[in-house]
Amino acid sequence: MNKKNIGVIAAAAAIIGGAAWYLHGAGDTGAAGTPGAKGANSQPATVVNVIKPLRQDVPVVLQSNGTVTPVSSVDLHPQITSTIRKVHIKEGQFVKAGELMFSLDDRGDVANADKAHAQIARDQAALADVERQYKRSEELVAQKFLSQSAVDTTRSQVEAARALLAADRAALRSTGVAVSYNAIRAPMGGRVGAINVFPGSLVQPATSLTSVTQLNPINVSFTLPEAALADLLAAQKRGAVAVQSGSVDKPVSGTLSFIDNTVDPVTGTIRVKAQFDNRDSSLWPGQYVNTRVTVQTLAGAVVIPQAAIITNTRGTFVYVVDADQTARQVAVARLHAFGLNAAVSGLTGDEQVITDGKQNLRPGGKIKLAAAATGAKPSGALRVATKDPQA
Repeated sequence: MNKKNIGVIAAAAAIIGGAAWYLHGAGDTGAAGTPGAKGANSQPATVVNVIKPLRQDVPVVLQSNGTVTPVSSVDLHPQITSTIRKVHIKEGQFVKAGELMFSLDDRGDVANADKAHAQIARDQAALADVERQYKRSEELVAQKFLSQSAVDTTRSQVEAARALLAADRAALRSTGVAVSYNAIRAPMGGRVGAINVFPGSLVQPATSLTSVTQLNPINVSFTLPEAALADLLAAQKRGAVAVQSGSVDKPVSGTLSFIDNTVDPVTGTIRVKAQFDNRDSSLWPGQYVNTRVTVQTLAGAVVIPQAAIITNTRGTFVYVVDADQTARQVAVARLHAFGLNAAVSGLTGDEQVITDGKQNLRPGGKIKLAAAATGAKPSGALRVATKDPQA
């Protein structure tokens, strides 16, 4: 390449560089006329929405799905083979403990009881006779009309008669037990299930007559994650566990009654039971219900929307509005999350927490409230239900 060509190329490069400087460098002239003087302060402010945290008592609630189970349920069977003489109850009836439900054919057992009574009467008479003979023998021995051996023989007869009478009385008690098997009574108060027999039916010990289920009080059985075990045990020790179950419109309240002694290694859950007053029969065995366990209450907690919380590799924090209308990071920790909100630590409750627009923020960056930019009504305090934080 000759010197003429090299000169042409150099001239072209100079022209291109000058044009680029004119388009990009010369246009960026600051207030003082210095090229490239645009700084960070000239960047536009980020438009954000803010909200003021709310202070309130926040119940720490664990939710689970549960099944209503009776405290006790008994399937009634006869203890002897017999026939049904009378059915005293109806299906679905509520019975009291000890109430007569079924009568069996007891004629044979009643006859045996009468026979035992007669046997006792006979042996009582025999005992009275030998006791008189023994007493008379002692008088004769004192008068030297009877030998001592004869008195000893009579005394043995008295003891044998007393033993026989004791055996008769034991037999009568045994017969009384057999008679009692013919009257089947309610072992507890509860509701009668389906009746499977009728008067005249032949029943055996394997025959199911009906069932009695206790409905008040009643249990709800459910499971909770093993991570909740420490809170459950601490709350049960304090006696401060409250449980709600049933529909949202009409929940019923009860108390924690049972925490299983082992965690299921397959599911990582622990079985729990709560007991409820069920006088109005609002809970029914086998019913599927939603259960909420309140293990503690965070008094005066600071509540903010969960959407305001940012989590990254540096930790968990929120952006708040500083006095000079810049964004400032504040580290927070979730104490309890419920619905769209969360109770947190790290805030005093007087800050203005940025909820929308935070994705474009950097610490110290200028901000502008969305309400001020649009002329709308300024953002107010966070609205959270105080009675039901799960709503």
